[in-house]
Amino acid sequence: MGVFPEYADGLKDIEGFSHIILIYHFHLARPGRLTVRPYMDNEEHGVFATRAPGRPNPIGLSVVRLLEVRRRRLTVENIDVLDGTPLLDIKPYVPEFDVHRVERIGWLEKNVHKLPEARDDGRFTR
Repeated sequence: MGVFPEYADGLKDIEGFSHIILIYHFHLARPGRLTVRPYMDNEEHGVFATRAPGRPNPIGLSVVRLLEVRRRRLTVENIDVLDGTPLLDIKPYVPEFDVHRVERIGWLEKNVHKLPEARDDGRFTR
């Protein structure tokens, strides 16, 4: 993953972080609906209760491990976007700011066990 030359100076000191937050545009997502059937469930849910890419404003967010920074290129792992997805912003992940104690995870409670094997089935892309 790389950044445009005009943003290269913005990467200064990013290598000091083990994780970064990526904010991107779901450029291939179908137009958003207010209810969706997410790939880990067979029931419809409100789009704001899901992480589905087809949204009224198709913006995505991922926390990834930063492995290497070489000039304008960042090597990361655990990224969950399609190749060519436009990157909008990069922010450092700081546990003291970003980790919160969670009491409930809604409808995902009954499905989160599927996560290690679950893969997108393409229902959200054109």
